[in-house]
Amino acid sequence: MTTRARSTTVSWSQANARRLDRQSLADSASSASHAAPDAAGAVASMLGAHAQVLSAAELSVALRAPGVTRTDVRAALWADRALVKTFGPRGTVHLLPAEELPMWTGALSAVPSGGSPFSKDARMTPEQVEEVVAAVAGSLTGAELTIDELSDEVIARTGPWAGDLVMPAFQGMWPRWRQVLHLAGHRGALCHAPNRGRKATYTNPGTVPMPGPEATAELVGRYLRAYGPATPVHFAQWLSAPRGWAGRLFEDLAGAGAIEEVAFEDCGPAWVAAGDTRFPSSEPRGVRLLPYFDAFTIASRPRERLFPGAAYGRALAGGQAGNFPVLLVDGTVAGVWHQRRSGKRIAVTVEPLSPLDAGRMRALEEQVEGLGRALEGSPELTVGKVTVGGHA
Repeated sequence: MTTRARSTTVSWSQANARRLDRQSLADSASSASHAAPDAAGAVASMLGAHAQVLSAAELSVALRAPGVTRTDVRAALWADRALVKTFGPRGTVHLLPAEELPMWTGALSAVPSGGSPFSKDARMTPEQVEEVVAAVAGSLTGAELTIDELSDEVIARTGPWAGDLVMPAFQGMWPRWRQVLHLAGHRGALCHAPNRGRKATYTNPGTVPMPGPEATAELVGRYLRAYGPATPVHFAQWLSAPRGWAGRLFEDLAGAGAIEEVAFEDCGPAWVAAGDTRFPSSEPRGVRLLPYFDAFTIASRPRERLFPGAAYGRALAGGQAGNFPVLLVDGTVAGVWHQRRSGKRIAVTVEPLSPLDAGRMRALEEQVEGLGRALEGSPELTVGKVTVGGHA
């Protein structure tokens, strides 16, 4: 990538403080000038809430939006439809703001796909992929179907080949067409609908994706405002996109004046949205609890600065973020925690990696009280060893 003279130098502390502030994760003094977000605003600020485990997504959202509970998040998702549950970054299930779905589907559809991970006998031709996506869209228009019902419809609309049991699954084999389920979500043809009992259902959100170049430019700008300064490699890792494609995208946006280069501590040249070069002068302060797969812990780079020292070994799973709920102290990971619910009682165990002083213990107790309000339960705090392993 062509480099330019860099007029701004950004420290890790400055970048981290701004990321925390923009996600309503800074202490109250730092974020006093910002209005508290609602559920959709909180999801927008973190660029999607990872919802493979929906209860974790509900907590991620509620902890960023004071006064919001898990019931409020569910209402925003299923009643108000301000949120959509669908396939987002990295092909994993996320909550996304409904009004941003055209941008997301346009950008995700534009990401080049890698080689197929499936055997030659299981793969689909490009024509078959398009046929299945169209069948999914048609089957779900005006309907809410379980995966089995959707499978029957897709096979009826395409042919028996789509139903061949060729995809390895958890306890058996899935039909061939299932390998493009996430792609149908990225194309705007599918999203989750409310569960029918214990069964997940899907519907067609009726979204018209934004044109790819416009959508990807918008997504990069939002990503850099949330997690910048960042490099093209950081963006590619967050999105699970080819690094070469991300590099060319950043180069094009830089040439168009949409992003600008800064010097970022430990990373060298990095990028922010054009004109977005103001950073806090004060270092991050405060104590925070973040749940499984929280967007902040997954997207913030460089990872070794967010997980310093012992935190890198204790709070990551082979270098992968999100598998452990984490304790943040002054903006960096300083422990892990776990909660166990029984009725209204929520037993919260927090394992700091170093002793907390009296002020930080009070802040931790306040965090646990806030967690209880968000989860609509009665929390009980224990400081000690977390014996539960990482989430699979």
